[in-house]
Amino acid sequence: MSACFMIGPSLYYFTKSALIEPEKTPVVWKRTYWGWFLAIVLFGITFPYQNNPHVWKYLCPQLIYVQWSVFVILSGWQLRGLFAKLFNSTEKLSETEKSLLSIFIGVLIIHIAFVLSIMGAFKGMYISGALFFSFILYLNIPLFINRKKSNTVFLVDQDEKRYVNKKILDEYALPLTEKLERIITEQELYKNPDLKLGDLAKKMNISTHQLSQLLNDNLGKSFTVYINEYRIEEACQLMVREHAIKLEAIGYEVGFNSKSTFYAAFKKHKNTTPKGYKEQLSAS
Repeated sequence: MSACFMIGPSLYYFTKSALIEPEKTPVVWKRTYWGWFLAIVLFGITFPYQNNPHVWKYLCPQLIYVQWSVFVILSGWQLRGLFAKLFNSTEKLSETEKSLLSIFIGVLIIHIAFVLSIMGAFKGMYISGALFFSFILYLNIPLFINRKKSNTVFLVDQDEKRYVNKKILDEYALPLTEKLERIITEQELYKNPDLKLGDLAKKMNISTHQLSQLLNDNLGKSFTVYINEYRIEEACQLMVREHAIKLEAIGYEVGFNSKSTFYAAFKKHKNTTPKGYKEQLSAS
């Protein structure tokens, strides 16, 4: 019964990891997950079954199903975009999205079976739950063995080509974009002339491919263009604040590794040279 406390959190973090594809598990996920595990252990030590059978027979099932319900709802909210696609005739779910929904729906049905059992709809709470679990498991087996292995939700990083020309769903792209902007501005990462796409992806705890997908498909910018925008804006602010500083020095200060690169990027973004921009500032 103690293990049932982990079903909800496991479903929730599995769903989040499948959608976000972090390169490594975020620390907050680990703390939350193992926090539940520690709570279960402490509860078992404090209220051992041998001495408190009534607690485990009546209180624990209620706690389990309340906690399980909360995480099922949170997981369903994460998948709302996929459910919208499911009922939209103009959009088609990918094989990975189908498998992810099948896992969620399977866990949801098992959860409902247990809840109905404890409410008296079925006789034998645990046998009914086990039967529903077996039914859902066998129902999903053909879905996984009759398709290419590289398309399963468990192997998303092994076949990145399936994401080509596909935008990340807006509800997932927006928080990622906000996180990206916050990390870049707060840590001033753009000032690092050796900043790489992989370095930034690690800072965000997502895969390099997903960051590239977010930039190219959702924001419509390459990594270089995106970072240079921050550098150019910082350069413009320095020209306003530091009148005596040389233009070449400004380029190096904001993260460019050469004068020519700085001038080319500045002209591309501002349609004028750094010298021309500074003269406009003086004139105004």
